[in-house]
Amino acid sequence: MSNQYLTRLDASDDAFGEGVARLMINPAQADPTLVSRVSEIISTVSRDGDSAVLRFTNDFDARHATDITELAVDADELAEAAKTIDRRVYDALCSAAERIRDFHERQLAATWQFEDSNGNILGQRISALDRVGVYVPGGQASYPSSVLMNTVPAVVAGVTDIVMVAPAPRGHVNPVVLAAAGLAGVTEVFTIGGAQAIAALAYGTQTIGSVDKIVGPGNRYVAEAKRQVFGRVGIDMVAGPSEILIIADGSVDPKWLALDMFAQAEHDEFAQAVLVSPDADYLDEISARIAEQLPMMARREVISKSLKNRGALIKVPDLDAAVKLSNRLAPEHLELAVSDPRALLDHITAAGAIFLGAMSSEALGDYCAGPNHVLPTAGSARFASPLGVYDFQRRSSVIEISAQGSQALGDIAATLAEAESLPAHGLSARARMNPDN
Repeated sequence: MSNQYLTRLDASDDAFGEGVARLMINPAQADPTLVSRVSEIISTVSRDGDSAVLRFTNDFDARHATDITELAVDADELAEAAKTIDRRVYDALCSAAERIRDFHERQLAATWQFEDSNGNILGQRISALDRVGVYVPGGQASYPSSVLMNTVPAVVAGVTDIVMVAPAPRGHVNPVVLAAAGLAGVTEVFTIGGAQAIAALAYGTQTIGSVDKIVGPGNRYVAEAKRQVFGRVGIDMVAGPSEILIIADGSVDPKWLALDMFAQAEHDEFAQAVLVSPDADYLDEISARIAEQLPMMARREVISKSLKNRGALIKVPDLDAAVKLSNRLAPEHLELAVSDPRALLDHITAAGAIFLGAMSSEALGDYCAGPNHVLPTAGSARFASPLGVYDFQRRSSVIEISAQGSQALGDIAATLAEAESLPAHGLSARARMNPDN
């Protein structure tokens, strides 16, 4: 059955490999013009500070601020936002924040040490980052959930200064975002966005102090700016368009899975929604439900473009083949919409978040299940992990060598140093073997 909205692929076709390769193309890859423009913005902000941030913000967001203090939001405004938004929305934020906090508290790492047979004390010391910047998108849509997901783990880790930046086109910022910032524990808020916000966080200005790490998603300018400032500061990741892969065996209502694909596709026209199944008739059912339900979606134009650009229904010989394809694609979100999801779970090696069974919709993970929704995209789940408390902690090795230990280790170190033609290293190690000479 054909579908005007989606690519259909079949593993038995000769062109299957090419089709999969097209799905793996990352549309977020920066072009030279973008790289140059972002570099110029960062350079200007690092040189001119507040005045550059003010100028870029007025130009890009149609603002008319005359001083950067007009772009700051104080604690009273955050508290007021919490009072003015719909109570049901605020209660939902509180419930989500509590679940996110509960999950991430389990990730806390502890300082540890041990004593070896020579009396040496070896260990690891854990400390929180001092100051973190959180970027929250605010252009086409506002994401209070991103405020919670990026801020709560930092608070759990022990970060004391959390600076949130969020664009406010024409001076408007969603009060739900501000309420979420106050609830989550943000300590400073500035209504600035784009590459200039990333530059301000990385280099600091007369008003905005520099941070140790920048987290949070944004548009391609934000992603490129994070890429360019990495090294001066840490970053969580360079995020690409959001994506979902669903492995289905026909046991889950096709209407549900069509909606799951819509939920991902409505982010933007480059988001990706892919469903893989060994059941051709079931793929036809999914296709029919997509055609039937799409006209009723509020964001149907965005969904339609997304599905046409990067969506796919894929026929594979069996669930083992589906798992192998999933591991190759390493999706941001993976739904195992099968009757026995745990039978597949142990074979999944690369995915940002894995949703097990019919009732586990990816949308719950976006908002309130508890695990973080900041996830590796564009196949980077092969080597990267979800945002967590560990991203806001530093690990330092602790080494205390005893007199006996210096005898046992000195010769080993000196021998290896001499093999590497670094004689001063060897002398340094041997000196402690005969402290009286």
